[in-house]
Amino acid sequence: MNTTKGNTTQGQSREAKPVRVIISGGGTGGHIFPAIAIANAVRERWPQADILFVGAENRMEMERVPAAGYPIIGLPVAGFDRRNLFRNVSVAVKLLRSMKQARKIVDDFKPDIAVGVGGYASGPTLKAASAKGVPTLLQEQNSYAGVTNKILAQRATTICVAYEGMEKFFPKEKIVLTGNPCRQDLVIYKENREQGYAHFQLDPQKKTILMVGGSLGARTLNESIVAAFPVLRDKGDVQVIWQCGKYYYHQMQQLYTGGKIPPQVHLLDFVDRMDYAYAVADLVISRAGAGSISEFCLLEKPVILVPSPNVAEDHQTRNAQALVNKDAAVMVSDALAPTVLFDVALSLVHNDDRLKILSRNIARLAQHDSAQRIAAEIAKIAGD
Repeated sequence: MNTTKGNTTQGQSREAKPVRVIISGGGTGGHIFPAIAIANAVRERWPQADILFVGAENRMEMERVPAAGYPIIGLPVAGFDRRNLFRNVSVAVKLLRSMKQARKIVDDFKPDIAVGVGGYASGPTLKAASAKGVPTLLQEQNSYAGVTNKILAQRATTICVAYEGMEKFFPKEKIVLTGNPCRQDLVIYKENREQGYAHFQLDPQKKTILMVGGSLGARTLNESIVAAFPVLRDKGDVQVIWQCGKYYYHQMQQLYTGGKIPPQVHLLDFVDRMDYAYAVADLVISRAGAGSISEFCLLEKPVILVPSPNVAEDHQTRNAQALVNKDAAVMVSDALAPTVLFDVALSLVHNDDRLKILSRNIARLAQHDSAQRIAAEIAKIAGD
């Protein structure tokens, strides 16, 4: 791509041509929300930018991305099955089909740059782009790099990371510390808190714990609060917003109709106003996904992290440990959570001094304006 600015004719044609950006990845909200935030930052910088998403068929990005106003193409790619290797025959076939389709997408769209945010689709798309000479930018969200990004890094132009010390995975000269882009509607202010108490029908005089397990839910977190019902029923000064996840909601709702859920525990399948939920929360209980951690840092929220053991390279434990090492979070293992999680939570939520220390330390890890900083890197590569 010619970015010479000494030639006036070339410069004028370059300015007249909208920048074309492919953003690829997804599979979970932890990949999709940053991807959309990056797209919004690109569009803010270049209002006429032509942005195309490439995701995985039948994954949540196929709904969330169009809802955000961007076109998306789905690849038939799927993740490798580490438990049943025989099933990977079909996975390999899907990967080959995805590679062929990704090459066609790159040929047809002719991007100035391809951005990978992680997830199944990012591998075929960025590999196809780099093979065609298209510069690529990777966004690595975790403190422990995934296999796909480690492979793609060799030909990437720039690698945007959220944690220090990532040179053990990537070439140092390619790394830029930007943080993880977060949902842009998460702001805490006094009116938000007041509206949050009304929205969730909470008592402003009580301590509030927010427990979230992702859009689908987390079995261990749900088991942990169910085991703690007898204790919670006796704690009249604590209330809980419990997002059990859509996958578990029917099962958990039966407990509600059976009168087994304490009255101060508010069961939801999905929190539709996370800005309100964060605003009222004195303490958060969560898995240790990179996107969620970035939100906690920006919002200065004390948090107990329960890393999921069902992720590649156990990266959630590494994410959580990075915070624990700086006294910026408390970690409870998945194995111990059903027996000790709420003992820890109820003790912590009443310890105002400890909450303040956690809040202060996690705020120090926040990376602000991450999406805009990534858009600035895209500008450097694509030729602003």
